Amino acid sequence: MRYNNNNRFRRPSLRRVPQAFSDVSKFINKAVVTEEVTVFTPEYAFKDFPLHTLLYKNISEKGYITPTPIQDRAIPHVLKGEDIVGIANTGTGKTGAFLIPLINKVLNSPQEKILIVAPVRELAVQINEELKEFAKGSGLFSVVLIGGTNMGAQIRELRHPYNFVIGTPGRIKDHIEHGYLNLSGFKTVVLDEADRMLDMGFIGDMRLLLSKMASGRHTLFFSATLSSEIEKLIHEFLKAPVRISVKTRDTAKNIDQDVIRIKGKTKFDVLRDLLIQEEFSKTLIFSRTKHGADKLAHALTMAGIRASAIHGNKQQNARQKVLEDFKHERVKVLVATDVAARGLDISDISHVINYDLPATYEDYVHRIGRTGRADKKGKALTFIE
Repeated sequence: MRYNNNNRFRRPSLRRVPQAFSDVSKFINKAVVTEEVTVFTPEYAFKDFPLHTLLYKNISEKGYITPTPIQDRAIPHVLKGEDIVGIANTGTGKTGAFLIPLINKVLNSPQEKILIVAPVRELAVQINEELKEFAKGSGLFSVVLIGGTNMGAQIRELRHPYNFVIGTPGRIKDHIEHGYLNLSGFKTVVLDEADRMLDMGFIGDMRLLLSKMASGRHTLFFSATLSSEIEKLIHEFLKAPVRISVKTRDTAKNIDQDVIRIKGKTKFDVLRDLLIQEEFSKTLIFSRTKHGADKLAHALTMAGIRASAIHGNKQQNARQKVLEDFKHERVKVLVATDVAARGLDISDISHVINYDLPATYEDYVHRIGRTGRADKKGKALTFIE
């Protein structure tokens, strides 16, 4: 059953939508609360891993007792120094799956240097925030190298003793080419959301970064998808990797997916009528263009709905402020473009709305994966005109 503009339900009549990705049936997947699901039984508790005492303390303070599936299966192999390929849905705790054992490596061998590469600025910043929580009280220093921020400040940070460099491929490459960063002493690399880096055209930069690292490096490779192109990268970048997959389907079972057909009202009016409902407590809306995101956020604000926009044209400090406002619910609605939303990990997003259709099914999966995280229920709605 589908929403109509009067919030009553009616049956859909699927029709072809003249867009790049137009399989409307892909947008419909009602979450069934009563269905039986396989309960994951972890092999380990965090206390079972041979970790540094400080890590145990910080993990406990975060309230973590049982690892998520990707953590349960990946951490033992990373601790052994084995290359891994991790395939997991978004929101599965994969950042902890590599940070926990790598912080342990540095605590035991303070001379270690680790490179973590992410497709976009926001993901790099979020990884660094998690690193600080897990490494609290250790004195470990990390440098974040991302575009949209002052290059001079990053250069000054690189002059301090550090163990972790976290950044986006382009900005890391800039520092290498200017002589501010030398990767020859780095023996461990994490390629996070490698499929997104491939989609965004970073393959050349990824090859360059890895070629500058020490031989016999330890490589951790994470991806939400496993295409033929990704398989080629795995063979090129990793040595006898352990493959870990906890991905059971493209979209999470606990995301209720549906369509909203625009009839009799303007698209904006339908959106506004939805957002004023109490259940739309924290909503992420996707726009096709940067201008469209700004325009929509402004129109919603004028309609009395607290909204902000995030896209690539905003300076990094402005992007961070928008994200903080959304995280702490100072704004109710965040309007984003696909690239700007890569890697966003914001808890308790109640709804994702595709105001503009995604270009590909992969983009759709990525978009709706921002809700329904950590076993919570979420809703994804796609506007069809």
